[in-house]
Amino acid sequence: MNLNHPLVLVTGAAGWLGSRLVASLVRGLPEHAALREPQKDLRIRTLILPGQNGAALKKLSARIEIVTGDIRSAEDCAKFCCDAKGATLFHTAGIIHPKRVSEFFAINRDGTAKLLDAAIPAGVKRAVIVSSNSPCGCNPHPDHLFDELSPFNPYLNYGRSKMEMELAVRERASRIETVITRAPWFYGPNQPPRQTLFFQMIRDGKAPIVGRGDNLRSMAYVDNLCQGLMLAAMTERAAGQVYWIADRQPYTMNAVIDTIERLLETEFGQRCAHKRMRLPGLASEVAWLADQTLQAVGLYHQKIHVLSEMNKTIACSVARAERELGYNPTIALEEGMRRSLKWCAENGQTIGN
Repeated sequence: MNLNHPLVLVTGAAGWLGSRLVASLVRGLPEHAALREPQKDLRIRTLILPGQNGAALKKLSARIEIVTGDIRSAEDCAKFCCDAKGATLFHTAGIIHPKRVSEFFAINRDGTAKLLDAAIPAGVKRAVIVSSNSPCGCNPHPDHLFDELSPFNPYLNYGRSKMEMELAVRERASRIETVITRAPWFYGPNQPPRQTLFFQMIRDGKAPIVGRGDNLRSMAYVDNLCQGLMLAAMTERAAGQVYWIADRQPYTMNAVIDTIERLLETEFGQRCAHKRMRLPGLASEVAWLADQTLQAVGLYHQKIHVLSEMNKTIACSVARAERELGYNPTIALEEGMRRSLKWCAENGQTIGN
């Protein structure tokens, strides 16, 4: 691994993706030849929110510096980016499930703009920005795959905030090298409790299948995603580009839930109910109307929002990332979920009764 500079900056470093990215920078990624060996002299400056615990980051390496701040503060962004001429910035911070709609825009759009506006005068060379599938919304038909030419069609306010974030990045691309990476639903070690709850629901027979469950969802094993981010930082031709980063093939919702259930029972000693909470496709459409109504008055409800997406096809092609970055997502659903469940068992996120 060679990032061509001894300093990288990582926002959202206490989060699911950010913490895994920092670990990958420190240890390397054994499944990818070009990233197997970490950069020996690399110093990693991380940004975490006030009140977040940086102890786990500190344990990874003595070369990790922790800065406490909030990307909503221009002053905090300037402090984070100071003395970083020539460095690479990985921007993983963002909000997915806020209490109020206004937080989407204050953090995802305006926070990113403030961060870049601090990085530019500081001389940061390249910013790798994590976006989402949501700016493109849902696929127009079941066998369609999004690619980098797909138009914006944002899914409610999260999608709109990420779309406007991407536009803000483009506006600044003449003053700093930028690479936008679009990540779908991801999974793997360092997961938050909401993902462990999903596993518990599957075990207990309460996982919802809306419609037939054959709608496709692209997912990204978290180390595949880290690989894509690191390659986006290292590849010269990536400057100014957008890449979808996900597992090579999308999965049906049935396959996702069946795989987790099988692993829980056959490899992790869990007795599963072998049931599903089957709902008609109309349930997601009703949830979408409720979600839209709540968001119109500035409110957000996580469970309603998630239900609204459960019957949708949200799938992408990673062909461009494979072709231009050398991206090679070697971990697919079964092995990725096996590692997720093992991490839960080793880190106190109990799935058992």
